[in-house]
Amino acid sequence: YDRVMAYKFHEDEHGEVIAECRRSDLEPYIGLHYPATDIPQASRFLFMKSKVRMICDCSAHPVKIIQDKKLAQPLSLCGSTLRAPHGCHAQYMLNMGSVASLVMSVTINEDDDESGSDQKGRKLWGLVVCHHTNPRFVPFPLRYACEFLLQVFGIQLNKEVELAAQAREKHILRTQTVLCDMLLRDAPIGIFTQSPNVMDIVKCDGAALYYKNQIWVLGTTPTERQIRDISAWLLECHDGSTGLSTDSLMEAGYPGALALGDAVCGMAAIKITDKDFIFWF
Repeated sequence: YDRVMAYKFHEDEHGEVIAECRRSDLEPYIGLHYPATDIPQASRFLFMKSKVRMICDCSAHPVKIIQDKKLAQPLSLCGSTLRAPHGCHAQYMLNMGSVASLVMSVTINEDDDESGSDQKGRKLWGLVVCHHTNPRFVPFPLRYACEFLLQVFGIQLNKEVELAAQAREKHILRTQTVLCDMLLRDAPIGIFTQSPNVMDIVKCDGAALYYKNQIWVLGTTPTERQIRDISAWLLECHDGSTGLSTDSLMEAGYPGALALGDAVCGMAAIKITDKDFIFWF
């Protein structure tokens, strides 16, 4: 193929091209991010059902499949390579300068793998996407070999993901122990002014402590005035809870979200006293 890409899905379901091998005269796509709507849930479901999907020529005229009238239910083409691409997807490919494609799904274990079927315990981690500028057909034995190769890759990737999660958990537990020790020895200020600090627990761009009407900040945060305003909003609208976690302060209903600008969007906040908070941004 003229271009082969490894495409990873992030937690918010948008995709990123994290690796690429391409013909030298083609425009690079590595590092590009695509919205979650580019690959809708229906398509992701099909990728879980059928691990390898091939389009030989997206500009080819689709041939209608005539079903026997005796069949009570419509014929499912989920696992069929004869299934024509949707018109929107065909146009999408043509806009990218691609005519043929071979797409293989990469699946790993779910984070909380409870009892259930194999399918329920798996999730779609990403895709290996092959594009060609001319019509291209890949015979079944080669597609089968690709599927086997991706299964082996998925097993290795799953181990890497699990090891990274274990290392992250150990690091967080060690940091928590140190921070708890700081809290026992002096005021909460120590977890902001000493090392390690609260930013070592949570992956964030910034953190703030609102304690006894004073503010300490680390990294990228709102202004002191905005932090006081967020604290007042939490006390007014979320007084019954011990904290708040949101991907978007605007979606959470914070009236001053627009004024925060592009640097701050999501937030996690915990109440440490009746009026004091720790924030992560």
